[in-house]
Amino acid sequence: MNLSKVKLVVSDMDGTLLNSKGEVSTLFFDLLKQLKEKNITFCAASGRQYNSIVSKLDAIKNDIYVIAENGGIAKKNDDLLVLNLLSAEKIKKILPILKSIENSHVVLCGKNGAFIDSKDEDFIDLFQEYYTKYQIVDDLYSIIDNEDFLKVAIYHFTSSEEYVYPLIKDFDEDLLIKISGKNWLDISDKKSNKGNALREVQKILNITKEETMVFGDYHNDIEMLREADFSFSMKNAHKDITKIANYATESNDNYGVEKILAQLIEAK
Repeated sequence: MNLSKVKLVVSDMDGTLLNSKGEVSTLFFDLLKQLKEKNITFCAASGRQYNSIVSKLDAIKNDIYVIAENGGIAKKNDDLLVLNLLSAEKIKKILPILKSIENSHVVLCGKNGAFIDSKDEDFIDLFQEYYTKYQIVDDLYSIIDNEDFLKVAIYHFTSSEEYVYPLIKDFDEDLLIKISGKNWLDISDKKSNKGNALREVQKILNITKEETMVFGDYHNDIEMLREADFSFSMKNAHKDITKIANYATESNDNYGVEKILAQLIEAK
């Protein structure tokens, strides 16, 4: 594994760069400083809201690229690099099914903030970890025509793969449906994925697939893992991701990303 070629590092957040407590390690920030000195660019790529990603990486936010909402939007500081909207018509088709699923909560992920109509305090507490800019409304249907949306997210308290995906999988001809975590599932426009957004970042930086390193753990990372020769699955990754990635590393709670970045710095 010749890491000396790497010029761009891309990492998913939850289950990957963040530990189980939702924290970024101080070791990562130390390593990123060294990566910057070696002219290696970092990009965070997550299903999270842009504001939420930036709040986790506030100390380095001016130096990095950010792919948010599974590729719905990508930015470098205030520069908008990618914007893929989900049409109101498509949201209206799938929302009634999502709203009918028991033990679940729907999030409409807007360009400028998220919207929920849940009054469940347990969900709201959990939701705030991923969405720092949001509104609680009485009726999600009433806002569909008034905002620009990047995706629809649904949280199931037991399993999104078991209880949500089977009910909506037939919509996959028209929509991109991604199981993005044990409890989360995301619905976007067909062209809105982390891989397409990463290609735009690579194009801007004039960096190739052979010069790119990517870390991921779940289905919403599949496309971006395929855009890097140095693709790593986390030890805690879904089995499907382990099959796709070219390499493997330790879990998110055992500094899996940091250990490879240390090797990268040494190789440079």
